[in-house]
Amino acid sequence: MTQPETYLDLPLEEVIGDRFGRYSKYIIQDRALPDARDGLKPVQRRILYAMYEERNTHDKNFRKSAKTVGTVIGNYHPHGDSSVYEAMVRLSQEWKVRNNLIEMHGNNGSIDGDPPAAMRYTEARLASIASELLEDIGKETVDFIPNFDDTISEPVVLPAKFPNLLVNGSTGISAGYATDIPPHNLAEVVDAVIKRIDKPSVTVDELMEVISGPDFPTGGIVQGIDGIKKAYETGRGKVVVRGKAEIEDLRGGRQQIVIDEIPYEVNKANMVKRMDELRIDRKVEGIAEVRDETDRSGLRIVIELKKEANGQGVLNYLYKNTDLQVTYNFNMVAIKDKTPKLLSLPQMLDAYIEHQKEVVTRQTIFDLKKAKDRSHIVEGLIKAISILDELIATIRASKDKQDAKQRIIAAYDFSEAQAEAIVTLQLYRLTNTDITSLEKEAEELRKTIEELESVLASEKKLLQNIKKDLRRLKKTFADSRRTKIEEKIEELTFNIEVTVASEDVVVSVTKEGYIKRTSIRSYGASNGEDFAMKDDDHLVGLLELNTTDKLLLFTNKGKYIYIPVHELPEIRWKDLGQHISNTVALSKDERIIQCIPVREFHEDNYLLFFTKNGMAKRSELSLYNAQRYSKALIAINLKGDDEVVNVFQTNGHMDVFVASDKGFGLWYHESEISVVGQRAAGVKAIKLKEDEEVVNGQVFDDLTEPSIFAVTQRGACKRMKLSDFEKSGRAKRGLTMLRELKSKPHRIKGLHVIDDNDMICLRTSKGEVHSLYPLELSVSDRYSNGSFVIDSDNQGAVSEVWPEATYRKPFDESEE
Repeated sequence: MTQPETYLDLPLEEVIGDRFGRYSKYIIQDRALPDARDGLKPVQRRILYAMYEERNTHDKNFRKSAKTVGTVIGNYHPHGDSSVYEAMVRLSQEWKVRNNLIEMHGNNGSIDGDPPAAMRYTEARLASIASELLEDIGKETVDFIPNFDDTISEPVVLPAKFPNLLVNGSTGISAGYATDIPPHNLAEVVDAVIKRIDKPSVTVDELMEVISGPDFPTGGIVQGIDGIKKAYETGRGKVVVRGKAEIEDLRGGRQQIVIDEIPYEVNKANMVKRMDELRIDRKVEGIAEVRDETDRSGLRIVIELKKEANGQGVLNYLYKNTDLQVTYNFNMVAIKDKTPKLLSLPQMLDAYIEHQKEVVTRQTIFDLKKAKDRSHIVEGLIKAISILDELIATIRASKDKQDAKQRIIAAYDFSEAQAEAIVTLQLYRLTNTDITSLEKEAEELRKTIEELESVLASEKKLLQNIKKDLRRLKKTFADSRRTKIEEKIEELTFNIEVTVASEDVVVSVTKEGYIKRTSIRSYGASNGEDFAMKDDDHLVGLLELNTTDKLLLFTNKGKYIYIPVHELPEIRWKDLGQHISNTVALSKDERIIQCIPVREFHEDNYLLFFTKNGMAKRSELSLYNAQRYSKALIAINLKGDDEVVNVFQTNGHMDVFVASDKGFGLWYHESEISVVGQRAAGVKAIKLKEDEEVVNGQVFDDLTEPSIFAVTQRGACKRMKLSDFEKSGRAKRGLTMLRELKSKPHRIKGLHVIDDNDMICLRTSKGEVHSLYPLELSVSDRYSNGSFVIDSDNQGAVSEVWPEATYRKPFDESEE
């Protein structure tokens, strides 16, 4: 009769919670996190112990890796062979582990991320330093537990005669916990342990006098002592790790960047590929070629630069945009007292010291018991030799070995162990020399027992033994530091020339916000004609600039748009430009009134704003050097319905002319306008009456005497000499420029300060556009209304006046 099956009726969340809880406990304690005492994860410990048990040590020949993997899986670690082999390979990779625990023959992978050869091809053995982790494991120094199938025992932890957790570091991810402990220099860690033993109250600052920071197997440079200190104090901290690079000079004025150390855990091949992609995509200018010249003599990556390239700028760009510089986050979690804990440096040292105290105590107890047992036997043998004849007679009279033992014990008061030693004694051991050697051994044993008992009786002596072991280890295995520590994290800066190809281009900007950059070839092919533009639009600027320049676009609403020229879309001269709203949002009635090119934001340059309601504002140009420019930024604070009518770049030595629609003009020096911040409203430029507004403000060199040209809504134009006006101060009423009429009075629609070749354009309410050269007009006095150039009754009133934008090179070397 079969047993009826029984099922438990449990809620799913309870079952899932229970099972996941068990799984989490397992992977935290027995898979992903290292033990604070020996710094090993279970799979690593089992690999080392299996190799030790198989006598696969550094003083023996290499043995097939597959054999070791088979032993580990069969006896200790019932998981996949690949996970065991991968763990084994990692312990042999000199770019991953600061002090290799396993030596491997054959392909054990590479810093480029190449996979190792299959385990049937490679051979391995324990490295000599790994033997120090297993030293005295046979002396009951650590606890053993049954393996997974209860057939043999395995150690819970290794004796670990050196602080492996800090020396080789660890990395791992488990459920709810992750760990990142960097490798350190063996000599420094040993000194830190000794310092902690000598002074248990030692501070992190004092420990950092001997342990300066991580020491990665791949070398490199660690920046940020504050981050190291924080990590050593709390278990968490952040530092910057960068490769070691030098800029070398070549013949012909060229340079190359040579990298011979890269950051820890960085895949070299991926890093080199990324550098080459930056060159191909022209994200960085100046790189001619990227070569990986790594060979058996060492790591070497060469970045050959073009002529005149900025080597330091390119290097800084590579630090910032590739894995040549990475951030390393300390997260020093390890299993302590069967629990995952975030450990500070003193806590890690304490965990190791406590473990060593226990190991050395148990080792001493083991050695003491062995010495006492041997001493007891030697004592029996000396006594036996002194009554040798009686003993021989007793043994000869016995029936067998057991009977002889019983008789000896009964007759001469020997112990069971002494009797056993006597009856198994070989005859040649009864010579005179043997008695001497026995007495000598007895004396040595007595001294050994005394010494071992004194170690157990005094913690000071116990700690001295630990320090002695550590010093011996340091002498044998220590090497010099590979990673350089720098106090500060360097701020990475590079000029735009590093990332942008320097090229001269033509930039056009229209009032309605159409903007483009055109190659000089495309512009030249059209002779500057056939410019694509909408009917009611006109050019605000036509400039020959370099791709490394910047452009500031100002709107009538007091905003400005910062555009690096290289980010402008490249469009043919005959095609319509891209509207500014594609990159920056503008309001419906917002238009571009001025574009100002900038090569350098010089301290002694200013921006001067004029507004419709009679305000003027002067601010330093450098304030407008935007770091983020994805939206329109505030250029001036406007009040009410005010609008900006014009903006100029000045050098602090310019004259200002402001004109109102009712025909008043005011001339003064720009120094009258005080310098204010970017978001200020400014000061009064001209005194206005009710229903009066500023038509335009102009600036000109204070050493010249240009003409002043005005256009009225009735189509009258007049040219005046500046000398007709009197230079005065800011915020005055100004002087009249029109004769007031009772009916159909003239109102100024446009006013411009003009030079010899300037052309002025007018648009009428009927959409007609007229152009004229102001210098063709005769000079009028201030009190006339000029001469009519259009008939406003038939052609419409003048609605807009602007100077025609001519092709110019604002940064022409001859002008600078």
